[in-house]
Amino acid sequence: HVQLVESGGGSVQAGGSLRLSCAASRNPYRTYCMAWFRQGPGEERGKIANIDDLGRTTYADSVKGRFTISKDNAGNTLYLQMNSLNPEDTATYYCALQSRQRGWSCGAYYTYWGQGTQVTVS
Repeated sequence: HVQLVESGGGSVQAGGSLRLSCAASRNPYRTYCMAWFRQGPGEERGKIANIDDLGRTTYADSVKGRFTISKDNAGNTLYLQMNSLNPEDTATYYCALQSRQRGWSCGAYYTYWGQGTQVTVS
């Protein structure tokens, strides 16, 4: 069983920064994707960034240039550095983990999820 626990959420003023962390109890995959999703008020949950075991990253247009996803070498801890925050970034942020087939990029389906951490920008 894999547990993911997010931390680092909170309230911040527009223009500020936050760093989210996600600790995995273990990572059973040699090739994998780790991602951050978010769900704002009245919105569906959507992926904003992912990183694979090779360190390759992709970002949603809404956060590109402001957010940076990173991980530790073991794939047990995931980070999201969020800069230049604005009220539209207010959401519950979730981390997720999924195996990755060699030769494939990260997709939309994830097996393991954290419980979420709230980010409020005013």
